[in-house]
Amino acid sequence: MQPVTLQDTFDEARPSRAEAEAAVCTLIRWAGDSPAREGLRDTPARVVRAYEEWFGGYARSPAKILGRRFERTGYDDLVLLRDIPLHSVCEHHMAPITGVAHVAYLPGEQVVGLSKLARLVDAYARRLQIQERLTVEIAEALQRELQPRGVAVVIRASHGCMTTRGVNVHGSVMITRRLLGAFDREPWRSDILAAMAG
Repeated sequence: MQPVTLQDTFDEARPSRAEAEAAVCTLIRWAGDSPAREGLRDTPARVVRAYEEWFGGYARSPAKILGRRFERTGYDDLVLLRDIPLHSVCEHHMAPITGVAHVAYLPGEQVVGLSKLARLVDAYARRLQIQERLTVEIAEALQRELQPRGVAVVIRASHGCMTTRGVNVHGSVMITRRLLGAFDREPWRSDILAAMAG
């Protein structure tokens, strides 16, 4: 099954930069301030540039990120990259999601450079997200592209939609995980979860 892309679900033309900046002006006015005020004059352009960075994951292909692979040369045990910094944006309130991802796989015939695991996390994180889907997307992309014997992804993150609004709960952390293949069975299941908990 092919992953759903933005183009599959959204058929309207992408707004121009000028339209995006006008939308920011509207939000500034709605908040009760004036986009013509000295400190806010350049804010619409800055916000649009920031959005290009924060949501740059839509333009990045997981298949290309994981495209350069190497033959496995004798090593057939766990590959684990822990504490990958994660910065995303909640699709419900457009508030920040910050935390870390732990990504592991049990090599099949091929391996990838460790930086590719961090790039894969970043590509999916730089989209409007919910943490549950983010966890699944990372795991399933790694499974699909690399075809390892097992994949495990655990994400620990805090959500600005809880810490800065609504219940205003500080210090809470959400944990999600996706275990595929050998990692969803014992003895690997206990081993990988212990390794990720560190």
